[in-house]
Amino acid sequence: MQRWQQLAGFAGALLLAAAMRPVAAHHSFAAEFDASQPVTLHGTITKMEWINPHSWLHIDVKNADGTTTAWMIEGATPNTLLRRGYTREAVKPGTEITIEGYRAKNGANRANGRDLILPDGTRLFMGSPATGAPENAEEQPE
Repeated sequence: MQRWQQLAGFAGALLLAAAMRPVAAHHSFAAEFDASQPVTLHGTITKMEWINPHSWLHIDVKNADGTTTAWMIEGATPNTLLRRGYTREAVKPGTEITIEGYRAKNGANRANGRDLILPDGTRLFMGSPATGAPENAEEQPE
């Protein structure tokens, strides 16, 4: 019986260890982005990551000197973006777009996207609700 209890305890510990996983940290807008540093970026989509808890849009922005800078734009969850009218066709690589958002506090080429403006002028709200970002989704009609 003692051997059975040891095996049961060991199996229980294995199950507990397997069930535990690192908790992904979720942050507020103010933790990473600066509302006093709005940014407007004109670029070409290179990739769209439809991942939780934030989607990521990657764009190449041409600089005045002819060089290109890669930017990462944080957006709301994929489900939220799809409900707002985003499609895989709208954000496919090669599409030229404009992003209005807020720059990362650490100066990296990252921004929190507020609006994505498509070539035909359509504006799609990118932000995550209740993050503390200026012109938050709670204030925007959906």
